[in-house]
Amino acid sequence: MSVLDEPLLIFVFFFFILWFSAQIGVFVLKRRRNLEEVARQDFGVIEAATLTLLSLLIGFSFSMAINRYDQRKNYEEAEANAIGTEYVRADLLPPADAANVRALLRSYLDQRVLFYTTRDEQQLRQINAATAQRQAQLWSAAQIPATAHPSPVIAQAVSGMNDVLNSQGYTQAAWWNRIPIAAWVLMAMTAICCNLLIGYGARDAKAEGALFVVLPLIVSIALALIADIDSPRGGFIRVNPQNLLSLSESLRAH
Repeated sequence: MSVLDEPLLIFVFFFFILWFSAQIGVFVLKRRRNLEEVARQDFGVIEAATLTLLSLLIGFSFSMAINRYDQRKNYEEAEANAIGTEYVRADLLPPADAANVRALLRSYLDQRVLFYTTRDEQQLRQINAATAQRQAQLWSAAQIPATAHPSPVIAQAVSGMNDVLNSQGYTQAAWWNRIPIAAWVLMAMTAICCNLLIGYGARDAKAEGALFVVLPLIVSIALALIADIDSPRGGFIRVNPQNLLSLSESLRAH
């Protein structure tokens, strides 16, 4: 996992960087050239525009993260529906093939649940390998009777198996779909500029010292929340495979 998968680290990093940027604005830029009252009105316009741009970037990034999170949830539900439908359609196959398909689907379902719940990279590689193996076995189990006894009825079972395999690909694509690094860089640079401007525009650094903590704190919390929602496997907000778990319990009871 990358740094963007650690929201607490994101919060600490940005809070320190943004607070330090405000201090640079106060003690470095202000000493070189103090802001005159004549230019303060123009400076206020620039400061307000920069803060507005930062709020828009954070808002759009939060919306992107929420959309990706909802997409991962929807594909988890789609996977559960595809597996459950194919489990029922297995009745369309010859009895021996149907039993084999059901056993493979239960094993495949266990791997899909593990995919959503694990955080260990090594275990994830093992899960992906096992998932690819089960997919090959599932397709072979549906293809053999379809080739031996081609009929519209068996074709329904093959079509359902195709949906099972496709749903996993859609899920994987959704988990790879993250907020671009360029967007993170743009937000970071804009946030740093905002804090530099706030520090530089302070009238009394001692009296406003506590206020320099407010913007870094709020922005850091917002960026950490965006990173948490955008990360499929890191942080605290993750997709719970409740549909897959419910299906697994149902199939085992059946």
